[in-house]
Amino acid sequence: MSTTTPPSPPQRLAALPCHTSNKLRNYTPIQSFNRKDFSIRCEFENSQRWTVGCVSGTDPIHIILKPPSIPMTSAAVLGSSGKNSKRVCLFYCNEMKDLAERIASQSDAIELRNITWRTFEDGFPNLFISNAHGIRGQHVAFLASFNSPGVIFEQLSVIYALPKLFVSSFTLVLPFFPTGTSERMEDEGDVATAFTLARILSNTPVPRGGPTSLVIFDIHALQERFYFGDNILPCFESGIPLLLNRLQQLPDSDNISIAFPDDGAWKRFHKQLQHFPMIVCAKVREGDQRIVRIKEGDPAGRHVVIVDDLVQSGGTLTECQ
Repeated sequence: MSTTTPPSPPQRLAALPCHTSNKLRNYTPIQSFNRKDFSIRCEFENSQRWTVGCVSGTDPIHIILKPPSIPMTSAAVLGSSGKNSKRVCLFYCNEMKDLAERIASQSDAIELRNITWRTFEDGFPNLFISNAHGIRGQHVAFLASFNSPGVIFEQLSVIYALPKLFVSSFTLVLPFFPTGTSERMEDEGDVATAFTLARILSNTPVPRGGPTSLVIFDIHALQERFYFGDNILPCFESGIPLLLNRLQQLPDSDNISIAFPDDGAWKRFHKQLQHFPMIVCAKVREGDQRIVRIKEGDPAGRHVVIVDDLVQSGGTLTECQ
């Protein structure tokens, strides 16, 4: 091949002085050539069109294999999906291990990461975050459980440490806010421990991407969002949509009534369940006992689903039933 005598059509080229894929089936010259450049159409098994550009300004000729162009719409879709995909490193406390594994099994974008939960001889925590350097620039989440005062300190230590490892964002998932019922003072001297815990969580260090997101499910009072400072963004989720979805799947869903054991539960959830007939109960005192009585609504002939805003011993639910 030379720059002075280009092949004339329909002559087939014997070889290409460039490396191509094994998927190349054949190549044929187009019907015209000139001294400066020419093009060759290549056919691949996937029917994509590749072009071979030949630059004749040098000796020997340089042949450049160019991939097919991607349409703008396809490129936009690929770029959008790549941009929106987010991988999350999920840490968890010991109590939440099973739940964390179930969550990770639902998505390939979630990677479980380990924390070594140890204690010194005096009982104070001795903690270690595995591969701490490997989470730099990553989206990090921690699945917590403040099920007792004894475990809060060790988890707070981890919660304060993770955002300081140069992570891109930090999400704290605390399904149950344990001090939620102590959100107000009724007598002088009462301590609003919900406000205390909110202040502690509000001092979580701010990661590179902005304030920490705090996810809580069915908090006792919605006004508790105002207890948190600006360094943390409380996100209150609810299990009520799951309940609604389940009730609507029942064959006799039109014969269901929702019962609330007291006014507090009604105030908290009645707007989310307003398309069901409702029964509101109240606790009345009879001698030394407080007994649940029906205040509004009629359960006769209905399927009754009891919805409460907080369950501790379950005694109120049993009396309501």
